[in-house]
Amino acid sequence: RRSAPMAQSRKMAMRAVVCLALVAGSAAFSVGGPATLAARGSSMKLRTTSARAAPVVARRSAPMALNMAFDMEAAIKESKDARLKFLEDQSMAALKIAAENHENVVFPNAMIAGDCVITDLLGRLGYLKNGKAKIMVVDTFHLFPETMVFLDEMEKHYGFKAEVFQAEGCADKDVFDKKFGADLWKVDIEQYDKVCKVEPFQRGLKTLTTDLMINGRRRDHGAERAYIDLFENAPIGGGLAKSNPLAYWTFEDCFDYIAKYKIPIHPLHAQGYPSHGDAKDTIKVPEDGSVKFVNYKFEGKSEVWLDYAAERKGRFVGLQNKDGSVKTECGIHVAGAEKTFERDLWESGKVKKMARADAEALLAAPKDTLVVTYAPWCQFCQGMEEELTTFAAGMSGVEVAAYRGDEDREFVQDKFQAKAFPTISFVSKDGKVTVMDAGSPEKRSVKSFTEFVNAQQLVAK
Repeated sequence: RRSAPMAQSRKMAMRAVVCLALVAGSAAFSVGGPATLAARGSSMKLRTTSARAAPVVARRSAPMALNMAFDMEAAIKESKDARLKFLEDQSMAALKIAAENHENVVFPNAMIAGDCVITDLLGRLGYLKNGKAKIMVVDTFHLFPETMVFLDEMEKHYGFKAEVFQAEGCADKDVFDKKFGADLWKVDIEQYDKVCKVEPFQRGLKTLTTDLMINGRRRDHGAERAYIDLFENAPIGGGLAKSNPLAYWTFEDCFDYIAKYKIPIHPLHAQGYPSHGDAKDTIKVPEDGSVKFVNYKFEGKSEVWLDYAAERKGRFVGLQNKDGSVKTECGIHVAGAEKTFERDLWESGKVKKMARADAEALLAAPKDTLVVTYAPWCQFCQGMEEELTTFAAGMSGVEVAAYRGDEDREFVQDKFQAKAFPTISFVSKDGKVTVMDAGSPEKRSVKSFTEFVNAQQLVAK
């Protein structure tokens, strides 16, 4: 019976305590600190912090001291080390998947910073010595003199022998200059890329029967590579499967790895070059050489090299594509560049395939003939195959012939004035050879072939 009044009495007492606590707390904050409740015996009393009480700071001194002792630089280093360890493990796992699941893994190696990292990773995995991964190098005959010397150093350090490929039929720079001219890159940069880079690159992959290609492309190279993954399936239309083990690395990560393991790197980094390719169009960044990587440490403002898409700032300097756009790729890493062409062109239809003897016979006893000097690996020659086939099928009174010039360059240069692929020449019955202006795809059409042949026949009359 008394339980109800007692419960009511207790509730009222508790309300009074809460109200007093709120009032005391409000007063305490007005003088610089919170109120505290102290339980003494059976009753509760409130004690407020007065102005003369110990400063509130004293109560926080322990955690503040802890914060003051925290080493931010050490934390940054620890986080970077953890990141690099993760990237190493990820890249090595990708290389293992590539090497253990394919028969002929090939790494086209340009010996730039990222490529040196991949070379070291392959070495650590034992794939260079046991041959599970082959190193392929394209010598353009225009590289820095230090590059091939450095390749020799890498071969000795890691215990492998690189497969080196150059322009077809050219044993050295003197032979190349004689065949193509020392200024080919100035005259026709796209033709230079085809002859010195793309064709040797394709031939190398084919010679080594490559079924997976490793390369050092990274997302931070720029927008054109911003979405690459660790692996790429072989395109349905032809090409190779790829592994991009550094896809998620940055340029800074590469140098962190290089410094961590003290691996061999190209000597040009110590001279102020963040990247290197052909000596003719590669410069220091900045041009005064104030940023360098010497003895595994940066000198100068490293961010000049390490900013997003900054690695290749010193590459392809002063070069433009035929369409006027600034050159950013050498031709090897553009879509489909690795696709080797497995067949010859014009294997059927009315286009006559000429051997050397046929060409000599035509020149000895000339007759009206449209001659296309071509290379089967040339994308422009491939692109005009159908148009020339259609033209030959509908043309009368003029023979249409094709001569493979990449295997007989001196002859076609001398006889058909072929300085690039494709070259379209008209041999008239009086023995005169006239070259058609076919520098753009729209000029390599049935309509253009017809107009050119008609014009030459009109001249002859």
